[in-house]
Amino acid sequence: MSGVVSRRRLLTLAPLGLAGAAGLGFWAMLSGMRGGSFDPHDIQAPVLDRPVPEFDLPGQAPGRGFSSADLRAATGPILVNFFASWCIPCVIEAPPLATVAGRLPVWGIAYKDRAQDAAGFVAHTGAPYTRLAADRSGLTAIDWGVSGVPESFLIRPGGVIAWHLAGPITQSLADALVARL
Repeated sequence: MSGVVSRRRLLTLAPLGLAGAAGLGFWAMLSGMRGGSFDPHDIQAPVLDRPVPEFDLPGQAPGRGFSSADLRAATGPILVNFFASWCIPCVIEAPPLATVAGRLPVWGIAYKDRAQDAAGFVAHTGAPYTRLAADRSGLTAIDWGVSGVPESFLIRPGGVIAWHLAGPITQSLADALVARL
């Protein structure tokens, strides 16, 4: 009989133990954010200092598509931005992208979006894309290592990825990026 009580007590206390462990993990994460040692947007992307993956994407209205060959042929840096019409942070980052576009070409890739929705997004937000492509299947984004939208990549001349941000570009990030140029 005592074996049954012990098992019942264990099953009763197990959720409390799991909740306590999750709470400790959350506390450690928040402490790291406060101390500056944890950045929730830093996903340790393995794509930095590597050539852009091979791809060739069709145009997304109102722009024209582009490929990895176009990025490799560029003589200056280019910011490649993955976005989607259904992405709220993508709407929020449109004004800071305009700041970047004043100094640097921004090429957009509509990620897993319907053509008319992506075109409506660009028209509504005034997103400043010099070139605009469509990745309807999402396979190109997988090759780039995209974990969600928005994500941006700074491409050096020759097609090498120099910088990566998972998340929206804020005005302070846009200012810092433009200052680096």
